[in-house]
Amino acid sequence: MKRIVPGILLALCWFLLLFKGSSFLFAAVMIPVAFWGADEYVRMAGSGRFSFVQRIALDILVTLPLILMVPIPGTASLAAGVVLSFSLLALFFFSVYATFADSYELFCRLVFGVVYIGVLGGHLIALRFLPEGGSWLIVLTAITAGSDSGAYYIGRAFGKNKLCPGISPNKTREGAFGGLVTGMVTAVIFARIFLVSPNWASLVFAAVILVGAGIAGDLTESIVKRGTGVKDSGHCLGDHGGILDRIDSLIFAAPVLYYFLILTR
Repeated sequence: MKRIVPGILLALCWFLLLFKGSSFLFAAVMIPVAFWGADEYVRMAGSGRFSFVQRIALDILVTLPLILMVPIPGTASLAAGVVLSFSLLALFFFSVYATFADSYELFCRLVFGVVYIGVLGGHLIALRFLPEGGSWLIVLTAITAGSDSGAYYIGRAFGKNKLCPGISPNKTREGAFGGLVTGMVTAVIFARIFLVSPNWASLVFAAVILVGAGIAGDLTESIVKRGTGVKDSGHCLGDHGGILDRIDSLIFAAPVLYYFLILTR
């Protein structure tokens, strides 16, 4: 119950935000969420070595591409955010280079954080500003959540062959296949409810790709956590872990769906 009740409340708040909230309200909510996720990442990347002021500054730089998406949603804003974040990160490390024995490694970790949170997460805002953007985000959330649930339960019941044992020993190929099936089923169900006139063939094809992207996002966060020696990205969501633990699949799948919709209009 400690996981189920908070999980339902989080899902309900997310659904109401997408179904009833405006695009700008969504963006206004996403900025502090992304900032919190960035703080989790900076804590993991720095292993507690950054001061409070340094950490807050780095949180802003990691989130910057996403922030710039709010006034002008689009790839140009993302590109400008990446260039600005990279330049400011370089200036930051010019000033603190002698402080850390592994400054180059820290710099690379934070540049990855800009892409991981600022760029990939920024596509959630880009999606919301598309026609039927809120509905598509509901469908995307259903796909990733349905895939995660299917992979977990089918993997527990039938899993024998490890998917990526060096990264996540509990994930199996059988679970991944189960996640693919449940992801496709939830895509069809939620698209029928929330989208006006979906192209069903394109939707099923997209669902397959999005499930794969979600699994890649989950595995990528596992790499980050293994590389930094933590079990969860944070504890703000109780037994659900941190922000990044909840959105790892979503932020990987969001750019895939965004460009799929742009190319198939």
